[in-house]
Amino acid sequence: MTSTLQGQKVCHSQTQTDAMKPLLGGTGYGIESIRLRRRLMSKDGRSNVRVEQMSGQHALYLRDPWTTCVDLQWRYKLLVFSATFVGTWFAFGLLWYLLALVHGDLLEFDPPANHTLCVMQMQTLTGAFLFSLETQTTIGYGFRCITEECPSGIVLLVIQLLITTGMEIFITGTFLAKVARPKKRGETVRFSQHAVIANHNGEPCLMIRVANMRKSLLLGCQVTGKLLQRCAPKEGETVRLDQKNIPFSVDTASESPFLILPLTFYHTIDNDSPLRAWAAK
Repeated sequence: MTSTLQGQKVCHSQTQTDAMKPLLGGTGYGIESIRLRRRLMSKDGRSNVRVEQMSGQHALYLRDPWTTCVDLQWRYKLLVFSATFVGTWFAFGLLWYLLALVHGDLLEFDPPANHTLCVMQMQTLTGAFLFSLETQTTIGYGFRCITEECPSGIVLLVIQLLITTGMEIFITGTFLAKVARPKKRGETVRFSQHAVIANHNGEPCLMIRVANMRKSLLLGCQVTGKLLQRCAPKEGETVRLDQKNIPFSVDTASESPFLILPLTFYHTIDNDSPLRAWAAK
């Protein structure tokens, strides 16, 4: 299903395919087929919708670098982390090399014995890179140090420390924010594999069971559902996706149950329920 909104293309993965299923007790494949439909939302809560042909999509991500970096997968985050630090070491190493070049500190210029270097023991590109690395990581081996000969070198040192300190704070913050996300915690809250419809208190109800797999307790638990269905459009209209809330309750005196044991949540299918049409079938 494809819908268009303000020039952007939104693809909902709901295509149907046929797959052959082997019959039990046989050696070949039977004629029985299962119609597979890709869900709009997977059972673990991930969206199967992708947005295509949207102008300026990458620029929108760059305008919010914090969320973009936090949402990056770990392998890309580590790659960005490594590339950022190595890149800044080399970039400022080039600046220190240019400073030594302008001041005549390089070995190619054969400076006299009484010549005072801007940075001691930094007369090559390799030495400039090592000085940049030692400055940014505050290693300080003691051989390379800045002198009072070049005020521009002092300014460059301050600029490097300010920029790299802010960069380290940003990168460290994104790492902590990603680690602190309770994404994996949700994987230990398990739902029953199948939902059933049965009578509860004399009324048909949709029932699911929820269990907490960890020993750390969950307080204020609430379960809610969403019914996503396509609306039959009129001629010339685009297909719309209708969303309706499916409230669930539990047999406790509190609206926020204590999930210390597996609990059964149910939705009463009455005249006001969005599921009444399916329950009648």
